[in-house]
Amino acid sequence: MDRGLPTYVLVAIAKKRLALEYSLYTILQIFSVTLFEKTPILQAFCDYSYKTENTTIYKQSNLFDL
Repeated sequence: MDRGLPTYVLVAIAKKRLALEYSLYTILQIFSVTLFEKTPILQAFCDYSYKTENTTIYKQSNLFDL
């Protein structure tokens, strides 16, 4: 049995009951990230941001500092 369809239906029901404006794809992505966290469902969607931040930190020193 395909497990994708029941998951999709449950997420669609949650989207409708919680009146979420996110797409089903976005909701599934948020659930995949917060699956094992003890976070209330609505809190997982409150602080969600589409912004991507550049979190690259350069810890390596330059070999030739001038």
